[in-house]
Amino acid sequence: MVRARLDTSILMVMEANFPKFGGAERQLETLASALVLQGHRVRVLLPRLLPEYPAGADQHNGLALWRIDYPRWRVLGTVILLVKLAYWLWRERASYDAIHVHIAHHMGAVAAVVGRLLGKPVVLKFSGWWELERGCLRPDGGVGAALSRWMLRRASGVQAISTRFIEDLKRYGFRPERLHWIPNAVDTSRFERITHPDQGHQPPTVIFVGRLVPEKGLDNLLQAWAMAGAAREGWRLLVVGDGPLRDALALQAKTLGIAGSVAFHGASANVEEQLACADIGVLASRFEGLSNTLLECMAAGLPMLATRISGSEDFVKSGRNGWLCEPDGADHLAAALSDALCTPAAQRRLLGEQARADVLARASISAVTGQLATLYRSPVGAR
Repeated sequence: MVRARLDTSILMVMEANFPKFGGAERQLETLASALVLQGHRVRVLLPRLLPEYPAGADQHNGLALWRIDYPRWRVLGTVILLVKLAYWLWRERASYDAIHVHIAHHMGAVAAVVGRLLGKPVVLKFSGWWELERGCLRPDGGVGAALSRWMLRRASGVQAISTRFIEDLKRYGFRPERLHWIPNAVDTSRFERITHPDQGHQPPTVIFVGRLVPEKGLDNLLQAWAMAGAAREGWRLLVVGDGPLRDALALQAKTLGIAGSVAFHGASANVEEQLACADIGVLASRFEGLSNTLLECMAAGLPMLATRISGSEDFVKSGRNGWLCEPDGADHLAAALSDALCTPAAQRRLLGEQARADVLARASISAVTGQLATLYRSPVGAR
């Protein structure tokens, strides 16, 4: 791993239930742990959202945490939280050199303004879907969302995890020179020992990893699997993950007559084991920011079949490292799936090797932290 040239004290701000894990929380821990190993000092600042988590100082897997307590009153409670956040940032100003906001929402807005006033670099991370649909960029957000957007634009740098989202942010008035495409980081060392046989695995396997929720498009995937017909003969679809749609999806597979070739594994604590036994990764999402699963599958040397959505389209290139198709339609997905399943095993392996190389070059921990370290040291307001 490449060590940073200068050691920096970084304050990471997340408006979430860390360490309760979702994609954003996993990404924060991956990034923060890597920065600590590189010689940086990292502290994570959070709201106290659940009573089982202590207020004030805490730690998780060696990471220093601080949770701000506040009353659970509608509107007024949020105002109190943000005032306490501003005071904490001012009071602790000597303990950090830069702020990295994960989830650009109200706490991120306050951090952007206070950091600007203190002359400290503030990097905002925008993931795309959440901010556009539920956060400060939603069109029906009213005056509060508009004020938060104005505050967020005070940040010295923006980490957008997809190129499509950079164009969205330009339309919201963010200065183009402050926008940077920096994807999520993936710990590629977890997958570097995985190799795939030239002749493929037996049975040949397509794998999905993720939560079983509507936005993942698994209903379309099962429909496409059925439509693939002869192309899927002898193949297995392995679904790794759990969620509210599990029973409905199992029933759909039975109704479509494909239950014998679809295996529901459930959640996995060591997904590397399942990826090591697969031949093709699949992500049929209707929308995403940038899927950690997509990057992990590619890092494991799997060619990816993915829908053309934000994030996926930056990494998956048809004929180079996988197959890309239009989203939210079983017909397009079935056609791409048939192409993938009919691709000779040796060619699939070459596509997988290129997928691994592409992730190493752009989304490895060293690649991502190298770009972020530059933003952490950028003068406030610098181009």
